[in-house]
Amino acid sequence: MGRRDGRGEKRRQCSIGRVKRLAALLLGGLGLRALIVRRRRAHAAGPSPADDLRLKLAESRVTAEAQVEDAAEPETTVDDRRADVHARARRAIDELRD
Repeated sequence: MGRRDGRGEKRRQCSIGRVKRLAALLLGGLGLRALIVRRRRAHAAGPSPADDLRLKLAESRVTAEAQVEDAAEPETTVDDRRADVHARARRAIDELRD
């Protein structure tokens, strides 16, 4: 039986479900494309900042080692160092007494 006001019956299938699925598919595709583009740019950008920092750290270590080698005191014996420490201690004690 039909309706009395002249309108037809409701369709058997509603189109809302189809539209939702289509929208989800499109949004998922756009998200996937954005992810792929982002990964390509990251690989094309070259070395990562972490690699740059590792390189700088290695260079600074080499520089620091060279400075330590250049600034190394001439070979002194244990007796010479002990005498130097005692002399500094005596001077410090004398300054405190004065």
